[in-house]
Amino acid sequence: MGKIPKGSEKDHEGDEMCVSEKKEKQQDHSGVSRRKFLKAATLVGCTAVIANPSNASAYKEFEGWPDRYGMLTDFTLCVGCRSCEKACNEANGLPAPERSFDDGSVFNEMRRPTQDAYTVVNRYQDPNEPDKPVYRKIQCNHCNEPACASACPIHAYTKTKEGPVLYDPDLCFGCRYCMIACPFNVPAYDYDSALEPKIVKCVMCYDRIKEGGIPACADACPAGAVTFGKRDDLLKLAKKRIYQKPDRYIDHVYGEHEVGGTGWLYISGVPFEDLGFPKDLPNKPPIELTKGFLGAVPVVFTVWPALFGTIYAALKHRDELENNKTEHQVKEEGEK
Repeated sequence: MGKIPKGSEKDHEGDEMCVSEKKEKQQDHSGVSRRKFLKAATLVGCTAVIANPSNASAYKEFEGWPDRYGMLTDFTLCVGCRSCEKACNEANGLPAPERSFDDGSVFNEMRRPTQDAYTVVNRYQDPNEPDKPVYRKIQCNHCNEPACASACPIHAYTKTKEGPVLYDPDLCFGCRYCMIACPFNVPAYDYDSALEPKIVKCVMCYDRIKEGGIPACADACPAGAVTFGKRDDLLKLAKKRIYQKPDRYIDHVYGEHEVGGTGWLYISGVPFEDLGFPKDLPNKPPIELTKGFLGAVPVVFTVWPALFGTIYAALKHRDELENNKTEHQVKEEGEK
């Protein structure tokens, strides 16, 4: 179940320092002066403006790795047990939730993935059968051409050949463009680690897949509502179910074409818009729709946040080295 087969300058000499120098010396807690930061930022920014912006519109059609994995969720089978939430929580070492996984009161509100829950299950009403609930599992959809990766100015996202979309927190500086770009509103920001910007989201248990295993949620689902396998095989399975039971399913595999296709596919007995899915999404990936615009926009507007982040880190590191050197010299002089 869950798997189908395969220095500042001195203005004059003397003991008194001019007012401008004093202000420059009054650095913030980071050790980076405002003047030094803005000076470097302006220099690099000007360089970016005069640079050739043609690469900003670079786009190469990519339909996904041919042998990649995916997931299929069948909403007609989901019973809302939240076993997938619990398994995801344990597999990723996340903190225990405030309300236990068997507490049904969580269904009284619509939830979305957070830094403490990479997947959540929400409850909806069947418009045709109001007394019959429909449950929807939500997590990253691992798009074929992820908008988060296209929007990230420093390439903190990677679309792997196995299918999952990964995120590198060591590269991220917290611009959160990915959160804005995602058509499914999935990436969450870990506000508890404000000094270490970090986006959190499902990675489809990439480490498990690399070792020949299956994602925790699919492994834990007792009803067989979540299936893991090759994306092409999952598409065939989804269409087979729809064909064999047309009265049970609507004739639509969500994720087959939306925004260029997603790694996570869905089939349902009720319209997807009734389950909170974005409707009328284009079949082309977001980067395809915006590549002309990006080509007309100076590079500075697309990379400015990254430039500021890089400059800040570099200046901070340099000032820390200078401070350590000064402290060492003062200590040596005091020992003499």
